[in-house]
Amino acid sequence: MRQRIIALTLAAAVLAISLFGLPLAVGVAKYYLDDERAELERVADSVALSIADDLATHPSSTRLPAATGDTGLAVYTPDGRLLLGDGPATADEVVRRALAGDPSRGEPDGELVFAVPVTDGGVLVGVVRSATPRTEFYLRTGLTWLAMLGLALAALALTWLVARRMAARLAHPLEELSLAARRLGEGDFTVRTRPAGVAEIDSVGSSLDTTAERIGEMLDRERSFSANASHQLRTPLTGLRLRLEAALDAPETDARAALTSGITEADRLERTIDDLLTLARGTGSTQETADLGALLAEVEQGWQSLLAAQHRELRVVELEPPPPRASAAAIRQILGVLLDNAVTHGKGAVTVTARDAAGTLAVDVTDQGEGLAGGTDPFARRDSAPGRGIGLSLARSLAEAEGGRLWLSRPAPPTFTLLLPAG
Repeated sequence: MRQRIIALTLAAAVLAISLFGLPLAVGVAKYYLDDERAELERVADSVALSIADDLATHPSSTRLPAATGDTGLAVYTPDGRLLLGDGPATADEVVRRALAGDPSRGEPDGELVFAVPVTDGGVLVGVVRSATPRTEFYLRTGLTWLAMLGLALAALALTWLVARRMAARLAHPLEELSLAARRLGEGDFTVRTRPAGVAEIDSVGSSLDTTAERIGEMLDRERSFSANASHQLRTPLTGLRLRLEAALDAPETDARAALTSGITEADRLERTIDDLLTLARGTGSTQETADLGALLAEVEQGWQSLLAAQHRELRVVELEPPPPRASAAAIRQILGVLLDNAVTHGKGAVTVTARDAAGTLAVDVTDQGEGLAGGTDPFARRDSAPGRGIGLSLARSLAEAEGGRLWLSRPAPPTFTLLLPAG
């Protein structure tokens, strides 16, 4: 690309120099030619005036003034013979036209010639001829053209330097864009471009940065879904297994009721999968107002049997809570994590309390366990115990994504509090 920019710039410079330089070169040649002719006319007129009297009275004693440079002077008699000076022995075409009474110019034999008639009292007494070789004109014109050519080459050299600088300034950001795009294609979604100071290139770079950021966020969500799906699906699967095992252990149980209960748990499992996919792809909206009553009823129905299997009780208390402005899928998954934590690590009855907290929704999940050891962060993922901390960490991230908060409000008995903006 750099070579193309330089070549195009030089081509434009050559075209501009040609458009201006060629007419100027022709003008210079014409100017020098006219200047040489004007000098010949001046010299001839000056000599004609100085020798007019002598040529009329004493032609043989007439003397020519000293010529300057390469200019040759000659005087011809009215019958066309060379009287004195440097010129053809007999009148040439230019002198013959001057003998007719009018000044004449021409270019015979590679010379610039001018002839002027000399009169005395209206009578032609001779002709003065001035001539200079064209080599003088060629020399002056050639030297000027060489100077113009040197200036043109200097201008092209300067253009080349400027073009190289411009090409580097334009090509370097594009090369960086190409490298960033290649890294993005190789899976590096942290790649970011630097501002180049060129609006069009910066616009492309900004679009590339946005694309990399969005793809990275999308993959992070997909990876998060893969990491959290097993944890979140464990509880519905456990509920389904318990119901099926209960039906097997009690053959006298109504098979239809057992199948209906199993289908209910399968529906819950499917709903959990849909919620995880919705949250992983970021299609939930924090502008929606969730039906808290329906969510709490669903929680009570889904978790009652699991706690009952451990001879524990689930209490759901509603103290005039405001409707939350949050995704129903996010609330369902957060409560599912908190209840699973209470079922797995807690003891005794589990209480879910929904209340109004100064215009926001607060949901407390409490059990009667011993609580957490001092200094333990329940939201930290712990490598020593696979799966530990995944659910609470996920629940906190979901709460924050919905504009809320989740924290351990009381360590013993353990109480987790979820705050969400009210609709």
